[in-house]
Amino acid sequence: MDNTRLDRTDLALLAELQREGRLSNAELAERVRLSPSACLRRVQRLEQAGVLAGYTAVLDPARLGLGLQAFVRVQLERHEPDLVAAFAERVNRWDEVVACHALTGDMDYLLYVVVQDLEHFSRFLLDRLLNASGVADVNTSFVLRTVKPPRGLPLSHL
Repeated sequence: MDNTRLDRTDLALLAELQREGRLSNAELAERVRLSPSACLRRVQRLEQAGVLAGYTAVLDPARLGLGLQAFVRVQLERHEPDLVAAFAERVNRWDEVVACHALTGDMDYLLYVVVQDLEHFSRFLLDRLLNASGVADVNTSFVLRTVKPPRGLPLSHL
């Protein structure tokens, strides 16, 4: 969906769903001042257009025994398409990697890794990441504390 076709009501729906994705259709409709049927039609349209890509729960890693978070920068030896594809395929199989971004600059990828503890991270690093063919360099920064957790996408520019 082209973002120019989003009106104020669509933006209000998106903002409410980013804040609280478990709202019932009736509650959502009330918050954005729509009838429940009109609200449902708009949400379905946003889903079909791919603007609403899914719904998820935000979990607390520490309460789940996942006490160590790290950002791992990875540089590949070469940038041949088959090597890049193989690396991406492996990363997608590793549960410890919560997010992975291809980058510009001196490193090729930024991995967000969440594990139980330093021992778990060490096993992940030595047995999986460094063992992956094509990895030339790895640099890790551990999260000391989260200053601003993800809160959804900015919508004010629309």
